[in-house]
This record gives sequence, C-alpha cells and structure tokens, in this order.
Amino acid sequence: MSRETDRLIDVMARLRHPTEGCPWDIEQSFDTIAPYTIEEAYEVADAIRQGDRGALREELGDLLLQVVYHARMAEEEGAFAYEDVARAIADKMIRRHPHVFGDASVADAEAQTANWEAQKAAERARRAEAEGTRPSTLDGVPVGMPGLTRAEKLTKRAARVGFDWPHVDQVFDKMDEEIAELRHEIAEGAPRERLEDELGDLLFCMANLARHLKIDPEHALRAANAKFERRFRAIEASFANEGADIAEATLEAMEERWQRVKKEEGNK
Repeated sequence: MSRETDRLIDVMARLRHPTEGCPWDIEQSFDTIAPYTIEEAYEVADAIRQGDRGALREELGDLLLQVVYHARMAEEEGAFAYEDVARAIADKMIRRHPHVFGDASVADAEAQTANWEAQKAAERARRAEAEGTRPSTLDGVPVGMPGLTRAEKLTKRAARVGFDWPHVDQVFDKMDEEIAELRHEIAEGAPRERLEDELGDLLFCMANLARHLKIDPEHALRAANAKFERRFRAIEASFANEGADIAEATLEAMEERWQRVKKEEGNK
C-alpha cells in the first residue's frame, strides 16, 4: 500500500483505540456508520454533477474514510481488514474482465455488460448453493437502496427472464390503471395504508417507465428537485425585491411569477 493509505489506516486505528481514541469514534458500529457511508456517496455524486474537481477530491476522501472505518471495525472483530477488502475487489475485477487480464475477447461495451451480468448471476448462484438456499433472479439487489433505484433494478432483473412489457405504451397503460385505482381509493375515503399501497404501485410503475426510457429515475428526480428549488427561490426573491412577504401572497400571484420564471428559463 502507499504511504498515504497506510497513514489513513493508522489514523483510523488511533481514533478507534479503546483508551486513547476519540469517544465518538469508539462508540460507533457498522449500523451507526452505514448512514454516513450512504450520505458520502451522494455527496460524491453531487460534486460530480457540479463539475467541481476540488470538491470531488474532498468527497472521495470522505468516502474512502468510510471504507477504512468499516474495515477497521471488522478487523477489531477478527473478520477481515482493509487489505482483504482491497484484495477481494482487485480479484473480482480481474475475474470479471477476462478480455483485459486473460485471453477472452468482447465485441463492444454492450457485450461486456452482458458478460458482466452473466458472471454476477453465476456468482450469486454459487453463493446461494453454498448457503443452501434457492437462487433468485432478484438476489443481490440491496434493500437499503433508494426506493426508485431499487424498483428500477428489480424490474430490470425480472426483464432478463422475460417478465416485462415489450412496449412502453403498455407501461403507460399500467400507469393509467394505477392512477385510476389511487383516485378510487381517495374517493372512497380509504385508510392511509390503502393509499400508501396504491401510491407505491404508481411510483413502482414510474420507475419501470424510467427503465424503458433508459433514464435513471433518481437522477431525473434529483434534477426535478433542483429545478423546483431554483424556481421557487426565484419567486421568493421576486417578492423580496418588492418588499413583500411570499407567505402573504395569494396562490394566483405565486403561480403567475412561477410561470414568468419558467418563461425566462426557456428564453435562456
């Protein structure tokens, strides 16, 4: 390992030292650190989206710290250490790229993707056999993923064995069906559990639509969030510039300014 990597591992070991370390770091566990790991991954993605290489360097460091943190806790348990993590991923990359590290060949990126997925499926099957369980096409899709992303991946897995609509129009038909069912439950005064169930079906269907359109649903929603935030801040500013409080404005006045902001963005 490099000198800086060794230094980072030593820093984490010192932070986790039972008597001389940081009280907060000593108290942490895999469960308490996991949310930070997810958060840091999102911050890496955000730095990439902004095109800020300085921020990306910093956020990648924060994410690397998470890897070192989990590896240190595992080492304390006698399970594995950082070097085992690095060795395992290097071995996996070599195994899954026989066209680079072996004599195999692939026609293009699409063929490599298919080969990659086939190898992953074989690995899942071997793991299930070793554990004495029945393998499933849906094995390995993490439960902790954001809901839209997991929905897209579940439908993608099911599509590999033919469980899919062949045309996007059929997905729209299913969305219309789910919207009608949700409207019906609302009209009937259904309990929250029923509304949640029907809304979940609609969101799942929308994630499926995103897959058919080859669009990342989480990315699309993040972009929509950013657009809403940008436009809402603009109408807030327009009221503030006139010495007015948006909280006292009518919905009609806010809508008029919203449409004005949209038009200005379109002109740009």
